[in-house]
Amino acid sequence: MDIHISLKGRGDLSARIYRQLVEAVMDGRLRGGERLPPTRELAGRLNVSRNTVTVAYERLAAEGFAAGRVGDGTFICADPKLTLSGRRAPAGNLRPRAGWQSVGAAIAQGPPTFAYDFRVGAPDPRLFPLTAWRRCVVRELRPAAVLGPQADEAGGHAGLRAAISRHIGISRAVRVAAADVLITHGTQQAIDLVGRVLVGPDTCVAVEEPGYGRVRQLFASLGARVAGVPVDAEGLNVARLPEVARVIYVTPSHQFPLGSAMSLKRRVALLAWAARRRAVIVEDDYDSEFRFLDRPLDPLQSLDREGCVIYVGSFSKVMRPLVRLGFLVAPSSLQPALRAAKHLVDSSGVIPNQAALARFIDEGLLARHIRKASREYALRHHRIQNALERDFSRWLQPVPSSAGLHIAATLRPGLSLNVDDVVRRAEAAGVGMYPLSRFCAEKPAQSGVVIGYGAIATSKVEEGLRRLAACFRGR
Repeated sequence: MDIHISLKGRGDLSARIYRQLVEAVMDGRLRGGERLPPTRELAGRLNVSRNTVTVAYERLAAEGFAAGRVGDGTFICADPKLTLSGRRAPAGNLRPRAGWQSVGAAIAQGPPTFAYDFRVGAPDPRLFPLTAWRRCVVRELRPAAVLGPQADEAGGHAGLRAAISRHIGISRAVRVAAADVLITHGTQQAIDLVGRVLVGPDTCVAVEEPGYGRVRQLFASLGARVAGVPVDAEGLNVARLPEVARVIYVTPSHQFPLGSAMSLKRRVALLAWAARRRAVIVEDDYDSEFRFLDRPLDPLQSLDREGCVIYVGSFSKVMRPLVRLGFLVAPSSLQPALRAAKHLVDSSGVIPNQAALARFIDEGLLARHIRKASREYALRHHRIQNALERDFSRWLQPVPSSAGLHIAATLRPGLSLNVDDVVRRAEAAGVGMYPLSRFCAEKPAQSGVVIGYGAIATSKVEEGLRRLAACFRGR
């Protein structure tokens, strides 16, 4: 290991080497079992005598920080009690722009684990076809693929762009050619690129209320004035859009978090509104892959005749968050700017992963996985829906939903129940879920719960709901 040791200043050289090695052990840079450089090698690098380094190593051994092995070298002792804390950068007096401190604090809070996890946002890793995916990745990591010429395309791997255009063209009726697809690291990066290209200081961006908080935060971080627009049973209320809105973010196929689909009437009205005002609609086709009852309505993108819609999708919910790949499809007038923004931020991304996903789609493995996972998620959806109507009807009113990985339920009118207290009792009972208020930015926040079923095994659903019902009863 190449260890940086500074000998600037005065004093015993052996003592300075010793102190810096001890500091490296104490703050975790040198871990138990790691081998120190041979004394002759380190002495040569530091331009000191070998005896100087030997004395420092002997002191480390005497203090219990290291141990020598005859004929093998000197190794750090594997004692976790020696490590006190990680080394931190200086605190400093620099401050971020307004708004970033609260965003950073929210991200820094690590999520706890629960025996019965009904939180939203995660697919079931047990359903992921790891063997098939690994085979695709291995084939793309062969020397011919890795060492061959790589096109530096900001749009992403050409094969993946073609595969995605076929996939969403068939499964979602999106009107798209391979050249129209821009590969991203997921929905969040896609929206970040849109913001970089379209949002300036004081640009009005309309988002759904309740809605996806990270999108709201992202647009706000770019200087936009973010306006929440109410959502009802038909989706975003177009009549409540601010006249000055120039970007509108919607999840029409499966509204997050309520789960309702935007009606065809509202879709047509939204497109007409955007066309009149030359506004851009960012259509996040959230959770559209998993549908259990009715057929999906046409995406806004397929209904758009004026070039108002940017269509955004991700494979994180279908495959797993570890496959950090998504895409956007934009009108041709915006494509050069979006590709330039992607090139500045990320260039072409990780090409072997993109090639592996292209193979995974082209071999029919993605469609097969979606069919298999949909059957399992449909069973969980059915059990939770029945339980809400049977065991929770005193408190909750389920929002009709036939797709996705979660069900929302609002508190019945007239009840004075504090849902946040119920969520805290549930967490104490090993049940994790989110209150609906978590996804509300406007006041007063809607009261209810959002129950996810992507992270919980089917065999645990009934017991988890039984515990949850006890928490509603106050037990």
